[in-house]
Amino acid sequence: MPKIKTHKATAKRYTITKTGKIKQRKAGQDHFNARETGNIKRKKRRDIDTDKSLKKTIKTLMPYN
Repeated sequence: MPKIKTHKATAKRYTITKTGKIKQRKAGQDHFNARETGNIKRKKRRDIDTDKSLKKTIKTLMPYN
């Protein structure tokens, strides 16, 4: 059986933790951040948990992570 290829775009965007949770970067960090309040700016610095409905898809695209 040949190895399954990892989908590289997915691997760059998501990380799978040791416990199996999938983390992703908060969206909207690139530009137009001067208008954001300090509270929102701080929240954007953190990684967030990915929606559970995407879990199966992401695990399929990243078989060895």
